[in-house]
Amino acid sequence: MSAIAHIFTRRRELKQRFDVARQMTEIEETCIPSYLHPNLAAAAVAWARLFAAARLHRRFAPAGPVLDFGAASGELAYILPPGTAYDFVEMDEGMARSLTEYNPNAGRHSLEELKPGHYAAVFALDSLEHNDDVDSIVDQICPALGSKGVLILSGPTENALYRLGRRIAGFSGAYHKTTIYDIERKIAQRLRLVSRRTLPVGIPLFSVSCWCLK
Repeated sequence: MSAIAHIFTRRRELKQRFDVARQMTEIEETCIPSYLHPNLAAAAVAWARLFAAARLHRRFAPAGPVLDFGAASGELAYILPPGTAYDFVEMDEGMARSLTEYNPNAGRHSLEELKPGHYAAVFALDSLEHNDDVDSIVDQICPALGSKGVLILSGPTENALYRLGRRIAGFSGAYHKTTIYDIERKIAQRLRLVSRRTLPVGIPLFSVSCWCLK
């Protein structure tokens, strides 16, 4: 299935599960309103981040299990290579129940349950910036990487263009505690940068990057 066909299929299925207008307070901190945005250009940027992260996984990650931190609806699981063992961390109980209902093979874990050296890839996609204590989360997810494992990270730049686009798209962003650049500086103290790009091309609204053990 092509990326475009996948996006329209997933949008249709997400619309059957979530009523953005009615549930906005519950799901605003997830990527779901962006994936389902009626402005297709705005929605395309959200999906582009996900596919960029998946490409980094295919390029740099060894075979093995993955962890999705802040998974929400678990969209990442649908574009990983077939047979990939998929675990997730999701603090919202409703989101976690919905994810496992539609993906019963997904394994839910808390940060405290993560096994050292277990994962070929850990994803933190547009999630770390929602937390007050990024350092403690990073201290817990980095040891879960295997010796050749990678951390794949994405988040908003919070620059003027991003803030304007967010306002036009109708999102408040009040739940963003920091920027992706601040997060990347924290990650750089623990891991080595392998690859990084901004999206969309020529408009640095989001940073997507891949990191490995030093």
